[in-house]
Parts: sequence; C-alpha cells; structure tokens
Amino acid sequence: MLRIKWLSFHEEGAKIILIATFIAVAIIMGVHYIVETPIWLVKTIQIAALLMLIMVLQFFRNPARPLTPNDKYITAPVDGKVVVIEEVEEPEYFKDKRLQVSIFMSPINVHVTRYATSGKVKYSKYHPGKYLVAWHPKASTENERTTIVVENTNFGEVMYRQIAGALAKRIVNYAKEGTFVKQGADAGFIKFGSRVDIYLPLGTEINVKIGEKAVGNKTIIATK
Repeated sequence: MLRIKWLSFHEEGAKIILIATFIAVAIIMGVHYIVETPIWLVKTIQIAALLMLIMVLQFFRNPARPLTPNDKYITAPVDGKVVVIEEVEEPEYFKDKRLQVSIFMSPINVHVTRYATSGKVKYSKYHPGKYLVAWHPKASTENERTTIVVENTNFGEVMYRQIAGALAKRIVNYAKEGTFVKQGADAGFIKFGSRVDIYLPLGTEINVKIGEKAVGNKTIIATK
C-alpha cells in the first residue's frame, strides 16, 4: 500500500500514480517554456494537469476501514449505490434461485473490493467479455467479470461477482480457490468504474434498499 502522510492508496494504483505525478509535474513546470503562451492559457493548462492528478489520486485511495469479522452479517464489498435487489436464477455456479444485491460504483467511489464474509474460497473464475455500461441488465452475464464463491459457516455459499463497465478495463481478483479469507480484507480492485453483484441464499434478510448508499466494510447488506 502506498502512503502519503495520512492518505493511503491501493497498491494497484502505484504505477499509474507515479506516471500521473510525473506527467502533471512536467506539464506544470514545463508549460512556462512554451514560446509566446498567454498567461491565461498557462494557468489553464496547469490547473488541468493538477486536476488530472487529483482525480487519479482520489480514484486509487484506500481508506482504512477496520472491521471485526462477524459471521452473522454480510458487509458491503465496495462503495457505491444499491441498484438491484431481486430474486434471480444464477446459472454459472448455483444453477438455482438466489437473492441478488448489486452495487454500482461511479468513478468517484473507492474502488477497493473487500471480502463481504469470511470463509473458504470454493470457486474463483475470470470471464472475458464485453464492456456494456455497468447498469445494463446483461452486464452481469456478458461483460468482463470474475465470479467468486466463499463458503461461510452461517450463510453457506455466498457469491460475489466483479463486473467491468464501460470505463473499467481491468479487474483484479485476489481470491484463490482453497484459501481461507477474512471478512473486510482486500479482495481485489476494479479500475475506473463498475459494479459488484452479491448472490445470497433465499431467506436471507436484506438490510439495504434500492438507491441506498453503501460503504465498503461499514454497510450491513444482509443478516441471517
């Protein structure tokens, strides 16, 4: 994890942050040497370079979210807005009906993915695919995505799916089959906007509503 004083940034952004910083500094310092450049244009270019750097830094921020694991509830794996709560047929792994809760992440949200529950990773698979907008009904099955199933002692098998969107071009998944994971720990990263779907057993009590803001490691998605 990259740290700058009180700020912390996810390791997946280290290279991009360094490149963006170099470019921004080069532009801010070098624009003065462009021949006969009006002062207003110099300031505009410098401000644009600074804003670009700030956007990159805020995207890769990784705020500390301490969490004491608790098998009685499912926590939000990401920051964003709850856009789907419905009973669906899950065809990839369960092949039966599940409760789906989807959280949409805008480019300004924290994009760290955290484990929503503790347990053993039973399934972890990457699927290449399209880059439909994240809220498209077929994004869950046609977009680039990773599917992970964690077996928890209370909820049983819980699935979450990282889905790339129109801007997201890379999904990072840390879950390895056969390993034990801890609720709240880093599970991966989705670069530049997307969504995460959670699939829970029928009968699970959902604690969020459509349109509600979810905060990773803080919002309780479901209890049992």
